[in-house]
Amino acid sequence: MPKFLLPPLASTALALLSACSGGGESNGSAPDTKHPLAKLEIVTAKAEVAENVPLVSVSGQISLPPEARVAVTAPFPGAAVRVYVLEGQAVTRGQPLALVRASEPIQIRGELARSQAELALAEARARRMEQLAREGIVARARADESVAQLQQARASVAENRRLIALAGAGGDGSMTLRAPISGRVSHVGVETGGSVSEMSAPFVVDGEGAYQVDLQLPERLARDVRPGMPIEISLGAVDGKNSAASGRVLSVSPSIDPMTRSVSAKASIADAIGLVAGRNVMVTISGPGKSDGVSVPSSAVTRIGSDAHVFVRSGKAYVRRKVSVVSDVGGRAAISEGLKAGEIVAASSITELKAMTAE
Repeated sequence: MPKFLLPPLASTALALLSACSGGGESNGSAPDTKHPLAKLEIVTAKAEVAENVPLVSVSGQISLPPEARVAVTAPFPGAAVRVYVLEGQAVTRGQPLALVRASEPIQIRGELARSQAELALAEARARRMEQLAREGIVARARADESVAQLQQARASVAENRRLIALAGAGGDGSMTLRAPISGRVSHVGVETGGSVSEMSAPFVVDGEGAYQVDLQLPERLARDVRPGMPIEISLGAVDGKNSAASGRVLSVSPSIDPMTRSVSAKASIADAIGLVAGRNVMVTISGPGKSDGVSVPSSAVTRIGSDAHVFVRSGKAYVRRKVSVVSDVGGRAAISEGLKAGEIVAASSITELKAMTAE
């Protein structure tokens, strides 16, 4: 934002400055440049049209959507020969998680060998019976029966091959469990030498880049917050930079919790540095403002008596003006009356300006 020096002696500004310094009347001489306010730098901000007015800040918890969490299971029970990852470790799709050895794949390979031999025998028999049927030596029904046995043998071979491919097992029954998606390992439920069951998930991988936040809205906002409203989350300083995440409200519960008198809601948020599932955050929810409403930094608004005021730049001076503030959330104050879009207000040195304009 641009910075402006508070003007020295200029019409009424001269009188205000002199009054604050305890001096007498102006005689047209040069201002007292040693006065601290004469060289005061004021940060300014432009009043912006308030398309989305911050409504409220509520607490929330970062979570993962259901589709972002994937369980990794073993197709056959066995024992973990090696475990390659730790809980919390980042993994890429297809990365090995563990080596499991099972006896069932070895048995299936044996079944495959037997079914392949039976298939060869069934093919030979079907050819022979078809030849005999054409020559009228056997009934056509015998040839049809041999064809059916051939189809059964082919199905048995195909099934055993499918099971072998599903396991991805080697000749010794070893299977490599791999990460189905890129993300972070959130659960490791097996140790080297431990048993692995096909009915449990030894690993769970949480996908990155897709987060949501669970909210608890106060009862008074049950009708104000609606799906589609924008949200913003401040994640604090990360690597020396302020990190934030934005998103939108996904759903709002139609009922109020009788115990907490709050309404549950969920919002989607884009990936950002500092997002971790389970982290508690403050969420600012915004909604549509008035057509003539504006917003300014919260630091530009001050209370004088019971009313809110801002200091509006007028030429080379600043004029105190009463405004109506409808919300002050997330570092932005929404103003419905007293200020127009495009006007410049002071966003710093407010205490000094109040002293200068004190009545």
